[in-house]
Parts: sequence; structure tokens; C-alpha cells
Amino acid sequence: MNRILISFLAIVLSAGCSHKKDTKVRIPVAEVGKTVLYYDEIPDFHFSTKEDSVTGVQHYINGWAKRKLLLMKAEENLPQSAKDEVDNQLLETRADLLIHQYQQQMMLEKMDTVITDPELESYYSTNEKAFILNSDIVKAIFIKVPVGTPQMDRVRTLARSESQPDMQQLETFCFQFAEKFDDFNEEWVTLDRLAVELPREIDDKTDFLKRNSFFETSDSASVYLVSIRDYRLRSSLAPFEYVKDDIRRIIWNTRRIQLIESLENGIYNDAVKDNRFKIY
Repeated sequence: MNRILISFLAIVLSAGCSHKKDTKVRIPVAEVGKTVLYYDEIPDFHFSTKEDSVTGVQHYINGWAKRKLLLMKAEENLPQSAKDEVDNQLLETRADLLIHQYQQQMMLEKMDTVITDPELESYYSTNEKAFILNSDIVKAIFIKVPVGTPQMDRVRTLARSESQPDMQQLETFCFQFAEKFDDFNEEWVTLDRLAVELPREIDDKTDFLKRNSFFETSDSASVYLVSIRDYRLRSSLAPFEYVKDDIRRIIWNTRRIQLIESLENGIYNDAVKDNRFKIY
């Protein structure tokens, strides 16, 4: 960029970028073919020094020029068929965006978004075959403490307990001593998610779950405790709580599809009735 333009930018920037869009006189800063870049089209650059601001503006102008020059070269060299294809794609994209926006507006205005627990439970009981587990899941507590941690017998007792006071004591202890404590928000998780925390693989997951409500192992540095409160095996029916959010999404999406189909059919039928659509 020549010195004159650099000096010009420095003068304009020194007046304050925050005022550049208030001026009634548009200031041209660059031109490619018949396209002009005006100063008020340049984004605000919030730099610490005037020199950095000038550099930022220079970089923007250079990028703008390269893009415009490349566009001009494409316009000059592409065959008309290629340019026509681009125009068609733009029309299709515009149509898709407008239709999507209209559908979203109709969904906000007309679609019932309230999904009650009875509706969720009804869908679950009616479609049980759709909710067969493809992995083992558990409700569990995982604790990892350093080797030599005091009061380990007390920790084991608390970890096996299901009383709320004991859980509070366990959490207090783990906050002080544990490397990791996780009750997974008392929700169902896959056994695989739990197993990655252990120092060695579980060979037979089904046998492991059937044999262990409490499991302990260790390595040279840490002791790992797992208290399994409940489990479901792969190929069995998933608990309702485990798939509740999935069912909510299914019902919501079904309503969305039904609304869109109803909207499309209504518009189509009205057009036929009003002779705004004919097949020759």
C-alpha cells in the first residue's frame, strides 16, 4: 500500500474509528474494477496503538482486494453454464432458507411444545421394543483414593450404604482425601464409562455385574472402589429414566414433522382451491 494511503488511514484513524459510520460523506479507500470499498465498510479494529490499527486496516483492504480480483477473474474465465449453475444454486439456497424460516415461525406460533410425563410414559410402554439396551448400564459410585488413605474401612462401609447421612459423610471424606469421586448425578451410565476409570479391563461385564455390588481393586498408587446400586444388562429393556430425554426428543420431532406436513398440505390444498396451482 502506498505512503499516501497509509498517511490517509493514519489521519482518519486518529480521528477515532467509533465515529466513522456517523459521517454523511462516504470516504473511498480502495477500488477494484467498478467496485469501491468505503471506509465505513471496514470493521472497527480495537488495537492498543494507532500503528496497529493502520496495519489492521491495511490487512483488511488487501484481503478485500484479493477477493474482488479473484471474483473478477472467475467472472471473466468461467463458462456461462458454470455461472448459470451458481445462480441456480443461489436461488435454491435462498428458497431453502426462506422456507426454513417460515417453518420455524409456524412452529413457534402453532406447535404444542409441552410434553407431560404421562405422555412420555405412554410412549415408553407402547414402544418398549424400541428401547432395548445395546450396552450394560449401571447406577454406581466411583471412588479413587491414594494408597495409604486413612479410615478405609469406614469408607468402604459408607460406600455400601444408601442412607443420605452416610452419603454426605462419604462426600465430605472424598472432598478431603479422594483423587476422584463420582456418583454420576445418581443417573444411569454405561458400564463402559465406569470401566475406563479402573486400572484394568473388565473381561466379562455380565458376570462382573452379577457377582459384584461392591468392587475394590488397586495399583501401586491408588485404591479404586465401585459401589453398584443397580444395573441392567444389554438386550434388556432400558429403564424409563434412561430413555426419558430420548422419548421427549422423539415426540417433539414427531410433532414438528406433523406440523410441517400439515402446513405444506394446507398451503397446497388452498392453492388448488383458489386456482393458484394447476397441472396441465
